[in-house]
Amino acid sequence: MRRVMGARAVDEANRTATPLELLFDLTFVAAVAQVAGRLAHATIDGEGRAALGPFLMVFFATWWAWMNFTWFASAYDNDDVTYRLAAFVQMSGVLVLAAGTGLAFDQGEYIAVTSGYVIMRVGLLGLWLRAAYEHPAGRSTSLRYAGGLTVLTALWLARLSLDGHAAVTTFLILATCELLVPIWAERRGPTSWHPHHIAERYSLFTIILLGESVFAATTAVVAVLETSAGPALFAVSASSLVIVFALWWLYFAVPAGAALQAHRRWSFVWGYGHYIPFAALASLGAGLEVAVAASADHAPHLSSQGAVAAVAGPVAVVIIMVELLRMPGESTRVRPASIVAMLALGAIVGTADRLGLVAGIALVAVTAAAAVSAETTSAVRARSWT
Repeated sequence: MRRVMGARAVDEANRTATPLELLFDLTFVAAVAQVAGRLAHATIDGEGRAALGPFLMVFFATWWAWMNFTWFASAYDNDDVTYRLAAFVQMSGVLVLAAGTGLAFDQGEYIAVTSGYVIMRVGLLGLWLRAAYEHPAGRSTSLRYAGGLTVLTALWLARLSLDGHAAVTTFLILATCELLVPIWAERRGPTSWHPHHIAERYSLFTIILLGESVFAATTAVVAVLETSAGPALFAVSASSLVIVFALWWLYFAVPAGAALQAHRRWSFVWGYGHYIPFAALASLGAGLEVAVAASADHAPHLSSQGAVAAVAGPVAVVIIMVELLRMPGESTRVRPASIVAMLALGAIVGTADRLGLVAGIALVAVTAAAAVSAETTSAVRARSWT
């Protein structure tokens, strides 16, 4: 059944993620697993710094593709046959991108990653053109989106002929242009995205990223049960779960839907700013995999400090970004407890070679749990004052 693609109401009651969106997210599980796994393997081999650039670039492509469809769907999802087919095209592109991750990390070859990105763009471009045709009130904005996507897609394809520093420089330029397209397009009139729907979609992507860390902890438990591995592996697994639980608690401590509704102009800062904690959560999955390998003596090229830093760094980024991304009126300033947590994590990394891997990871878990305790105490006090 075909439905007219009109703008959905920004105050639509009970707006939630659809089964199609959940299936769309499922394809990103594969993409995130690939990029996190490649970063983990490179770190275990002592090549973590060299792999950081490919990780950030491939993750940007993954995150930005998810972002584009998510915000479009919040404004125009009509769930008819044509819309579903366009979404399926984008899902296919995600899987192609995921399949090309290994070549990007190992050989600096981005043809498959770019091809997957272009396939996703074809599906999204069709949706914006359809919105321009069927929703006259938003036609100018939709055509701006479509034009920006077309030009940048051509430039991404042209970038494949470059290598070395030129490839990195052009990536930074084109990524910046990608971020500017929505800002430019929405000046003709904002799209009707739903604040509670967007908040839920970001929450679901956060769960996907945390799932990579749960997988790493599960791998350690399996090793303990099936191979009679030592207590070090068990301790790292337990600490990993504490870290995952703590970061989940911190992210979901303050629901974002109502704040997005009250501060719609803040949406670009909030939406774009999530790249940093999302990338940190993806790298945390890699870091915990590294810690598991190191505790089982499978990372001879990596020091205890390197393994602990692979976990403590992402945890520090998430703790600080959770506060910085809160909306105006939600205590956006960084609390002293978070600053103390940053200093503690830095000290743990600095002394990790003396502390040892197990003690270092355990102290990271304790610090994350302490951040949760501070958050909970702050919330209780805030309620008592109102």
